[in-house]
Amino acid sequence: MAEAVAFDDMESFLRVAKYTLVKFTDMGAEMREEAMDICITAVEKFPLESEKCTQMIKETMDKKFGSPWHVVVGSGFSYEITYEVKNLLYIFVGGRTAVLLWKM
Repeated sequence: MAEAVAFDDMESFLRVAKYTLVKFTDMGAEMREEAMDICITAVEKFPLESEKCTQMIKETMDKKFGSPWHVVVGSGFSYEITYEVKNLLYIFVGGRTAVLLWKM
């Protein structure tokens, strides 16, 4: 069984958390990969501007997979949503930025 790793500070945690963590998804593999690429690109391009980040993700997903997509980007939020089956993605990018993406 894997052991829990304790971090002394946030900096050491962020060095380890460079990968994208998928908390929950029910998307197919191909759609998930494209959606993750879009989300990661947007978060890296606009690390301090969540409004521009969400706008980029939403517009790209609407063009690729049809409307209406909804996006929440940030940290420290919870959610309870109604969504279309096979169209939900909840990921963490870079250790602290969460992206919730769903189609209604």
